[in-house]
Amino acid sequence: MEMLKHECGVAMIRLLKPLEYYRLKYGTARYGLDKLYLLMEKQHNRGQEGAGLAYVDLDAPAGSEYMFRERAEGTDAITEIFKRLGASAGGQLLMGHLRYSTTGRSGLTYVHPFLRRNNWRAKNLCLCGNFNMTNIDEVFRFLTEQGQSPRLYGDAYITLELMGHRLDREVERLFGEARERGLEGLDVTHYIDDHVCMANVLRTTMEHYDGGYVMCGVTGSGEMFAVRDPWGIRPAFYYRDGEIVAVASERAVLQTTFNLECADVCELKPGQALIVRKSGGSSLEQILPAQQFSACSFERIYFSRGSDADIYRERKSLGEQLTMPVLEAVGGDVENTVFSYIPNTAEVAYYGLVGGLRNHHYDVRAEKVVWKDIKLRTFITDNAGRNDLAAHVYDISYGSLRPYEDNLVVIDDSIVRGTTLRESIFKILDRLHPKKIVMVSSAPQIRYPDYYGIDMSHLEELCAFRAAIALLRDRGMQQLIADVYRKCKEDPQSENHVRKIYAPFSVEDINAKIVEMLRPEGMRAPIELVFQSIEGLHHACPDHPGDWYFTGLYPTKGGMRLCNAAFVDYVEKVMEFQLPL
Repeated sequence: MEMLKHECGVAMIRLLKPLEYYRLKYGTARYGLDKLYLLMEKQHNRGQEGAGLAYVDLDAPAGSEYMFRERAEGTDAITEIFKRLGASAGGQLLMGHLRYSTTGRSGLTYVHPFLRRNNWRAKNLCLCGNFNMTNIDEVFRFLTEQGQSPRLYGDAYITLELMGHRLDREVERLFGEARERGLEGLDVTHYIDDHVCMANVLRTTMEHYDGGYVMCGVTGSGEMFAVRDPWGIRPAFYYRDGEIVAVASERAVLQTTFNLECADVCELKPGQALIVRKSGGSSLEQILPAQQFSACSFERIYFSRGSDADIYRERKSLGEQLTMPVLEAVGGDVENTVFSYIPNTAEVAYYGLVGGLRNHHYDVRAEKVVWKDIKLRTFITDNAGRNDLAAHVYDISYGSLRPYEDNLVVIDDSIVRGTTLRESIFKILDRLHPKKIVMVSSAPQIRYPDYYGIDMSHLEELCAFRAAIALLRDRGMQQLIADVYRKCKEDPQSENHVRKIYAPFSVEDINAKIVEMLRPEGMRAPIELVFQSIEGLHHACPDHPGDWYFTGLYPTKGGMRLCNAAFVDYVEKVMEFQLPL
């Protein structure tokens, strides 16, 4: 129920026929733009802070613009950027991006795509992506040591400069080849445009990075590419036929936009790039060796749309895995228990839980207990009244359970910070006077930050971490905090030392402490938390083993190093007590 700002969305289309072909067949010269609009709107869930698009017109004559870009901020950014395009807008290469900030930076400057201009068409580069790099400091140093001086410090802009530098070298290599062949004038330019090898550019760029990414780009001469990180952390799907090549962050989006079956859509493999050349020919190139497969499980739990066939099945399985723990929490008294869910992203897991109970021959009482109201205008009141208004974002169905007789089970997709539970949900549910509230998470306890594309970078934001620290303090175990702090400072590279913070406690210990911390003052109903198990997660999502949020087992050294650094930062800036020497 706590909105996470997370992975961005990408969308790309390469039209393989002359533009007139689409006008005659589909009745519009804006076929490519219309399809790009659909791809972006269907991924609106992936980015509501901003949106941008770019397209390349390969038919534009010299002396006229051939590479176009539009960007806007806000939840209506998609509509805004498409409104700005004239009736004659369009090209053969189209690229769109939906943005959620993972760095805290805001403003149009940070909205993708990023554009690097040059008078040579082949040296023009437009870049966007779904990514967060964990070693951007190292890449920045590498660039400056080469003599460059980037104007912005951010992984997208620095990547643009590094890849642009490599593209320049590729063009210069081809220039030398053309001259060796005796070509002169425009023949040199045409030779370069026809022979750019983006695989060379990508290999010499992406080898420098640690992180999760899907990087997409187009050049002014007609090259298009999408490359996935070698761990397969971030998702990318593509479709090819005789008319188009298309790329998106989610499979179901391509299916809906182009009326495809599941089998028609392919997933980009780890370390692989889909490259479409100026000629329209396309190929799959292995840019980097594949590493240990670590596809993000949170994509399946929460981030991607549940309309995908596999994700729908997996979310139902996540709910079903919780059947026995929920039964235990209500003491087997299903007859006197009402089951519900919040928010809408938890609905499919709820169906799985209900199905699991019915498979055990229970007659389930299912109700729509919680409703989310329109966003309240809390700015109209003073500070004292703002928290009270914010607590009423959610409402309840009065009379949906028998006061003091019925248990209430509510399933959520994940519990991250716990702020909404404390400030709103628990208070409003208590008004129904349930005998007991069982709050269920279809995800395991989120114990560690993410550094590959989700706005979860601070340990102190995570209620499971706060609970573990509080337990250490309660039990006089501050020495462990001090020991972990020293290890994180002295040896941040070899392992994730923060995992030791949780070692003394069971899941139930931490659950109980979270309840104590999140329970609002004056609340009467008892609360119990039920989290998904790690085993249940992997049983439900066997093809997406990336579980670092829950286990601390980061797939890359950069993620591990940043987690250790986050603990050092927490101890030095947040902790209220003096550590033992």
